Amino acid sequence: MHTQKYDAIVIGAGFGGLSLAIRLQARGMKTLLLEKRDQIGGRAYVFRDKGFTFDAGPTVITAPTCLEELFTLSGKLMEDYVELMPVLPFYRLTWDDGYQFDYSNDDAALKTQIEAKSPADWEGYKRFLKYSEQVFHAGYTELAAKPFPNFWSMMKCAPQLIKLQSHRSVHSIVSRFVKDRHLREAFSFHSLLVGGNPFSTSSIYTLIHYLERNWGVFFPKGGTGALVQALSKLFTDLGGSVRVNAEVDEILSEGDHVTGVRLKTGEELFARIVSCNSDVAHTYRDLLRNEKRVKTTRRKALKSKYSMSLFLIYFGTNKKYPGQAHHQVIFGPRYKELLEDIFKNGIVAEDFSLYLHTPTVTDPDLAPPGCEGFYVLSPVPHLGLGEIDWNVEGPKYADRILTYLDRKILPDLKKHIVTQRIFTPLDFKSELNSHLGSAFSIEPLLTQSAYFRTHNRDPYLKGLYFVGAGTHPGAGVPGVVNSAKATAEVIAADL
Repeated sequence: MHTQKYDAIVIGAGFGGLSLAIRLQARGMKTLLLEKRDQIGGRAYVFRDKGFTFDAGPTVITAPTCLEELFTLSGKLMEDYVELMPVLPFYRLTWDDGYQFDYSNDDAALKTQIEAKSPADWEGYKRFLKYSEQVFHAGYTELAAKPFPNFWSMMKCAPQLIKLQSHRSVHSIVSRFVKDRHLREAFSFHSLLVGGNPFSTSSIYTLIHYLERNWGVFFPKGGTGALVQALSKLFTDLGGSVRVNAEVDEILSEGDHVTGVRLKTGEELFARIVSCNSDVAHTYRDLLRNEKRVKTTRRKALKSKYSMSLFLIYFGTNKKYPGQAHHQVIFGPRYKELLEDIFKNGIVAEDFSLYLHTPTVTDPDLAPPGCEGFYVLSPVPHLGLGEIDWNVEGPKYADRILTYLDRKILPDLKKHIVTQRIFTPLDFKSELNSHLGSAFSIEPLLTQSAYFRTHNRDPYLKGLYFVGAGTHPGAGVPGVVNSAKATAEVIAADL
């Protein structure tokens, strides 16, 4: 059996793994990127059927500068690899009672809508935006790409975060500035995009509001999959190697240092360092199952609280639906109570809130001529909270969601669907090795952020590193791309 020696092996080719592999290869390290599935992308997988192209995962691309940096540090230009198209409005928000709000960075349009709904809230909104900007500079500009190897590294930032009341929840901070119920929901739902309940996620995550206002919201021409392919091409242009259908069975070590990995096929690959974009709990529990040195970090990973899961339906229609927004958030009749059912009670409620993605609004080429492509997702409890048999409940839940869309948003939808597939918490578990089928890894609570999150470097096993949603700073495309920057800095310092 041939044994090849690399400087670095990266397990898992999601956005975090790709970004780290690019950074290591650009530093002259011979890097191998391994992916369990038949194509790279991790959560940003691509399904194709009957001429439709469906992005499986992240579709809201923000903070383009962190992506551009991957190209510029390699002496390349992002626009030579992929085109990012601006999306406006950022989101159309609709409520069960018929209220609609188009959220963008157009101040005049926001002012008109907010004053029409709740005149006093415009001044409050402006104050919230200022607050969000302060949090952005403290929490994103300063800290997002900075590792927290020890407690004191975090305590240096504590005074600023205490001043910004990071112990309060996103919703409670928004409620300080904005009084109208619909507008409170409009400006607090963002933490759900990184797996956090607005009622318990640290107000640090209000920075997403300013981040979007500052840079905008984008969609890659050809879909998120085209952005994944651009990063992959950049990596291989730099001399990196990618292998798909290469599932890792175990991370190998000798003494207190990793030596490489063994694949499910039995093949062994050797490297000075191994960095994991694989699920944190899966890595510690399964890939390091024989490693006694990591029992403390293993226990911590398995004891952490995990984010909710998602239920997704990908579907294409043989007709167009003019007037749709690219991104639509559909709020159900309950907000806080529904979130409690999802995050605490483990119930799949009768009502739901939905995110409807219609990429063909921006890029018609993702569907055949005269057709429209969609995906809709509903946040649902992770598998650790309730006994839900998704094999049985999945098709029923899909039918309820499509019936609702047919009635409220997309008339006669069910007559016009020509392709459809679902992705449930069970698929998150089996396809992505996600602990408890969680969609966003460790929940973004204050007590699970920065130093309290899985470290970018394992403290007990030398040469073992983490990148992606489960480590600092957390989930979302900017989060995992910044985690790669933090991890690359730790690796550079260690070597």
